[in-house]
Amino acid sequence: MDAGRGTFIDCHCHLAANDFKEDLAEVISRATNNGVEAALVVAEHHGEFERILELSRNFPCFVLPCLGVHPVQGLSPDTQRSVNENDIEEALLAIEKYADQLVAVGEVGLDFTPRIAKCSEDKDIQRLVLTKQIQLAKRLNLPLNVHSRSAGRPTIALLHEQGAENVLLHAFDGKPSVAMLGIQYGYYFSIPPSIVRSGQKQKLVKQLPLEKILLETDSPALSAEKQKRNEPSNIHISCDYIAEVKGVSVETVRQITRENALRLFPKIQKFLKTR
Repeated sequence: MDAGRGTFIDCHCHLAANDFKEDLAEVISRATNNGVEAALVVAEHHGEFERILELSRNFPCFVLPCLGVHPVQGLSPDTQRSVNENDIEEALLAIEKYADQLVAVGEVGLDFTPRIAKCSEDKDIQRLVLTKQIQLAKRLNLPLNVHSRSAGRPTIALLHEQGAENVLLHAFDGKPSVAMLGIQYGYYFSIPPSIVRSGQKQKLVKQLPLEKILLETDSPALSAEKQKRNEPSNIHISCDYIAEVKGVSVETVRQITRENALRLFPKIQKFLKTR
């Protein structure tokens, strides 16, 4: 293995979140001290794009930017709503403008949680917004960093229908049998530290081939301890648990998941080479 031996790539996190506003430099320092080589930082809405690009300039080679529009919009749980077409138009132009600086398009996807997708029209608009971002990613030759909540099967079906090939399904909450449809299409799945308290994710990892697994934290969410802020330095928790489930060494999981990340997100290598 090359100079990256023993390191992790966090393939999905939200370092632009307000949770990290006061101590982001310390969070990144802890991550690098704990073997995290780089982190794919995803957007949820157009308002985060400039912040993420700024972070990529302030923390070059560590913050790898992904821009996209999430199916859930709203800055707080009280104001959350399903995405609409107005949320996407300026965002699409910005993604195209900054394409050379991006590792992927994301976070995009479908969220059919009843409190978010309250009617069939909400679901249809989410599908339209995702379709537009799939087509843009294909045109720009960028992978997709994908969210699916209560929508595993329709998300995978739409990705396949639209010809998406380079796909990461992050923190997948569906059944292993549904995930295996994604495996048939060549998609990858990333596993957060919350696996230690999630029977669903434990079952998922048992079924998924290691060659299609990546590591993520989804920081500040999905920590090993409920309601505790997550951060990239915790990624080893995912790695350790996967190694236990698969009956292989931690180093094997680190190596294979890193190779998987470089295969799915080839522009990572470009960022790392600038060190």
